[in-house]
Amino acid sequence: MTETPSPRDRISDALRTANADGKVGLIPFITAGYPDKDVFVDTLKAIACEGDVVEVGVPFSDPMADGVTIQRSSHAAIAAGVSLQWILDELKAAGDIGAPIVLMSYLNPLLAFGFDELAEKSAAAGVCGFIVPDLPWEESESFRHSLDSKGLALVQLVTPVTPDARLELLCKGSQGFVYAVTITGITGGDVALPPEVTNYLDQVNSHTELPVCAGFGVRHAEQVDNLGKHASGVIVGSALVERLEAGDDPAAFLASLRA
Repeated sequence: MTETPSPRDRISDALRTANADGKVGLIPFITAGYPDKDVFVDTLKAIACEGDVVEVGVPFSDPMADGVTIQRSSHAAIAAGVSLQWILDELKAAGDIGAPIVLMSYLNPLLAFGFDELAEKSAAAGVCGFIVPDLPWEESESFRHSLDSKGLALVQLVTPVTPDARLELLCKGSQGFVYAVTITGITGGDVALPPEVTNYLDQVNSHTELPVCAGFGVRHAEQVDNLGKHASGVIVGSALVERLEAGDDPAAFLASLRA
């Protein structure tokens, strides 16, 4: 009898399956409930048709790692009444959307919810893991303990200026995949990725057997192709949110990135 993979393993398995099929893994990001909370689940399902893992942003009043696009979407979602509880209720009612879901949240909403209750309700809603940009490894033990009890991932972020010893620590501690931030800055923008990013991604890969996924500033198929030579996958956020704002077909945009 085949053992059912844990939620965190579903993330890694989805990215490795994409690579085995000759594709760069694709992790689209959307802010939950934006731009229209009434079609949130429909949007998720459309995105999951092209994405291998879907990253869902929990709106927060001070998203310090995000640029103006995701800040704007976060503030609008909060004004529309989107909360962490609402997201979990919507996901639970939706069932399987067709791809593993990772919630991206800043720490305050998670603390307010309560770690143990959050892990239990997240697992019941089909969430496979979390990304928490403002939670340092040294302060993450309590949250990791709660997630571990349900087999959920806590994805670690590394950057081009992460010292080598810390890079090794974070890569060993990460689950699901390693999030390799490509630039020293915030999300969004349309600047060329630095040429040394490929050496950096190779270095991250040398510290882990998990899939390494590159994020921040990914907008074009050429970038996806180039990064895909050195990473298992890419994360696409601000560019997708802008397409949703414009009323464009999100699945068609994502498909074009791997064309």
